[in-house]
Amino acid sequence: MATDPTDEPAAEVIQVVLSGLANGTDLDDIAPQVAALASERSLFPGDVLIDLAADIIEASGATRDHSIDTTDIRRRLLPEDRAHTKDQHLKAEFAIRAAAMVRAGVDPALDDTVSWWRANDLWLWALQAVAVYARAAAEHADAAVADICERVAARHDITL
Repeated sequence: MATDPTDEPAAEVIQVVLSGLANGTDLDDIAPQVAALASERSLFPGDVLIDLAADIIEASGATRDHSIDTTDIRRRLLPEDRAHTKDQHLKAEFAIRAAAMVRAGVDPALDDTVSWWRANDLWLWALQAVAVYARAAAEHADAAVADICERVAARHDITL
């Protein structure tokens, strides 16, 4: 699932999301920019965002012995959560778990899971996972969200 850094659409998604988070932009303002890049026929940019969330987990320095606390993570770190229905909550939780799986080297089988969803909205839930993990990583590493975003952007050769 690793994102190809030479993939221009992927780089654009990463730049938009990390810049927005680093600048403290509301997810409601970042989401339309991501939605404009979304594909109806593929997982893009949801797959890129899952990978990005995994990169953020890595940038936090989390380990088995010093892990990120995911107890009520969306409630604690995502006041702008857009999940209201049971299906939406399941999708949001899947995106959070999928990012952790990717970070651990486990394929979350996005195609298999998302093929059962009625709407191709992985990108929305993955965007929320990126925001949650950026905030959790900052908390975990005792750093600012902007610092975490800069670390991850540098890994992708992206300037914020």
